[in-house]
Amino acid sequence: MTEKKTWRGSFAVYTQPRVLSMIALGFSAGLPYLLIFSTLSAWLRDEGIERSVIGFFSWVSATYSIKILWSPIVDKVRLPVLTRFLGQRRSWMLLAQLGIISGLCGMASVDTHTQLATIAACAILVAFCSATQDVSIDAFRIESTVVEYQGAMAAMYVLGYRLALLVAGAGSFYIAEFFNWHTAYFVMAAAMSFGVITTLCLKSPAVENVTTSLSKASFLNQVRDAIIHPFTDFFVRQGRLGWLILLLIAIYKMSDVTMGVMANPFYLDLGFNKKDIAEISKIFGFFMTIAGAALGGVFVVRYGVMRPLLVGAIATASTNLLFAALANTKPDLVLLAGVISADNLSGGFATAVFIAYLSGLARSGYTATQYALFSSLMTFPAQLLGGFSGIIVDRFGYINFFIYASLIGLPAIFLVIWFWRREHRLSTT
Repeated sequence: MTEKKTWRGSFAVYTQPRVLSMIALGFSAGLPYLLIFSTLSAWLRDEGIERSVIGFFSWVSATYSIKILWSPIVDKVRLPVLTRFLGQRRSWMLLAQLGIISGLCGMASVDTHTQLATIAACAILVAFCSATQDVSIDAFRIESTVVEYQGAMAAMYVLGYRLALLVAGAGSFYIAEFFNWHTAYFVMAAAMSFGVITTLCLKSPAVENVTTSLSKASFLNQVRDAIIHPFTDFFVRQGRLGWLILLLIAIYKMSDVTMGVMANPFYLDLGFNKKDIAEISKIFGFFMTIAGAALGGVFVVRYGVMRPLLVGAIATASTNLLFAALANTKPDLVLLAGVISADNLSGGFATAVFIAYLSGLARSGYTATQYALFSSLMTFPAQLLGGFSGIIVDRFGYINFFIYASLIGLPAIFLVIWFWRREHRLSTT
């Protein structure tokens, strides 16, 4: 019989060096995201770049949604020299981190008005390397310790990731306010050194899940098992209903993502300075997101998934109307704090509930692959539609844009209602 651990012994897992290292790796993974999304939008708008152009820049972040396309390469291809000294996982982590640093330095080194194409190219490099880093870190985390420690590893990773969002969001705004945006991006590039140092200091997993030699037959078998089987398994279990489930996954976040692209340009155009945005939107909003996520988790436990899923869809679409009202008022920090609080609270709630819904769809044996496919479908269509947000603002103004962002959340609401009623009918028959 296995000896039951005391509470003190259970918490001692967080003193394990491998577990603590995930804070730095989570920080390294989270730092680039905002720097090619909302923070970049604010920088470009602050420099007077047209909103329609800013909207197109949001497509760069879609790279995260398609990382599954090259993840088998990260899993199987050995890098010359680096793999020999660092192992499969750490070699790809280091290569990706160096690519992120290069891309951020490139963005910081050029003029936004005369070299906008270069900034776009560097942003794509950062996005590609960041997505690659995510793949390699996930593999490293899974292979580096026993199942018993995976929860603690994930918790430390999330902590580091959230801290990185604060640094890349609020930190960048503060630096830009007191210096300039170029300095902010150079500092962010330097901050990536935490991940580089950690990668170099860590030990490789004792057993890395890497195949160094592949025959044609084994390669085809791996492709079939990794990509085709998760799809076929999903539709065997769900039948024709699977297509409606995939549709819901694709549209659930559209309202939230579409609004998010223009959020920072909206705050600046409304007359708020970068310090106000940093303090209210990035820091205060951050804690409201955490509160919303925690509330979502409680609702799932109390009421199941479908009812909170509906509440999240309604709340996300409704809070966009608050931005429409804010667009029709004079700059007021109290109103801004109230609207951002409601938006982040509902966004955190909806995200937590939706992740619970997606997790319930995945089947043991295909959990990682199916969840990756679901998450890609969750973000890619929304980001694609969000790319046109700047054009809509330029043509119809902010008030109509936020009303539009709210209306595109209606299909998700109606679809969740249909699923909820269907589930209720099945449970009563």
